[in-house]
Amino acid sequence: MISGPIASGKSTLAVELARVLRHEGLSVAVTDLDTVAGMALPTLPDWGWAHRIHAQLVGAWLTTDVDVVIDEGTSSPAEVQEVLDQVPEGTDVFHLVLTADFDASLARARADVGRGVSKDPAFLRADHEAYSDHLPHMPSDLQLHVEGQGPEELVRRLLAFLAA
Repeated sequence: MISGPIASGKSTLAVELARVLRHEGLSVAVTDLDTVAGMALPTLPDWGWAHRIHAQLVGAWLTTDVDVVIDEGTSSPAEVQEVLDQVPEGTDVFHLVLTADFDASLARARADVGRGVSKDPAFLRADHEAYSDHLPHMPSDLQLHVEGQGPEELVRRLLAFLAA
């Protein structure tokens, strides 16, 4: 599970991690909250609905023969718990928590043509502040600060941590 504020690189990291694991011969499914929400836009009832469906999707993937499910999109302890409630008993879960600088996140958001409201500095700042408030209560196995490191380096650090 990868958690972080908006535009911290969760999706980019998930894609790179999946690429590396697949190269090692593992089967991998990547679940993404934004993709789930996008399936219902513009008629998405609310983000709570998307979070519930996303959590159920993670749980469903975990009942298959896929070797690794990479989940990304959570940003609060309540969202993490909603996903964990769908995890089948006996399933190993590793939770990576990302931190990011606001200015760098804003630059990433503005460079992404697919982004909407997250390009708005006021919206993004509010999200980052809320995430900072949640961070001390966020369960995690490893916390990484993303600035100054590309996704390849972050994956290398994650896999080294897991190997240790």
